[in-house]
Amino acid sequence: MLIRKLSTALSFALVLAAGCAPPDNSEELAELSQQQKQILAKLNDMEKKLETAQAPAPPRQRPTGPEPDKQYDLPVAGSPIMGPENAPITIVEFSDYQCPFCARAEPLIHEALKAYPEKTRFVYKHFPLESIHPQAMPAAQAAVAAQKQGKFWEMHEILFKNQRALQDDKLVEYAKQLGLDVDKFQADMKSEEVQKQVRDDMRMARTAGVRGTPTIFVNGKLLRNRSSEGFKEMIDPLVAGKAQG
Repeated sequence: MLIRKLSTALSFALVLAAGCAPPDNSEELAELSQQQKQILAKLNDMEKKLETAQAPAPPRQRPTGPEPDKQYDLPVAGSPIMGPENAPITIVEFSDYQCPFCARAEPLIHEALKAYPEKTRFVYKHFPLESIHPQAMPAAQAAVAAQKQGKFWEMHEILFKNQRALQDDKLVEYAKQLGLDVDKFQADMKSEEVQKQVRDDMRMARTAGVRGTPTIFVNGKLLRNRSSEGFKEMIDPLVAGKAQG
């Protein structure tokens, strides 16, 4: 603003000066006009630089998910694993028992395990979206409590089949169906150890940039195409690489 005022004042002063100059002194008028243009150009340039320097920084974009080309370190110790323990390819899923899209991902994962039975293993990680799925956290704790009695995958299957019935009394009912020690099951659900296991998974998910469910990684890299073809595109080169090695 100050630069603009100075520019306007200078233009006015130079016009007055030109008006007072003798009419026959054309060379002086031309020189005066040229000086005016140069000074105004410099003032305009200064104004642009000041406006750029004073402009607010653009807002930082919030991360939308894991970096597609990055390989994340996702430790699996303590998590339920399906498939050969030493399989060269590890599928890790961050999931929510109340999420319908997670339920739809289940057949795809089983299809991938069936297609590569000796090469792949599946690791389930908890990422309950508490803000939109109020029963997701209790369901995750129920799954971990069942894991402590050797029945994780059985509880896992029941929870996904009954996504609209995950109230506390229903979780106890499912524990009875599986023949679990119900008193122990209920105590474990409330225990600090079980809650910590779920929270540790959630912390790992956020570290890897996970924002929603399901989010699936193959050997630490994000599965971008969540389909049979997507799994094949990622797994085939890994299988070929291991065979060559």
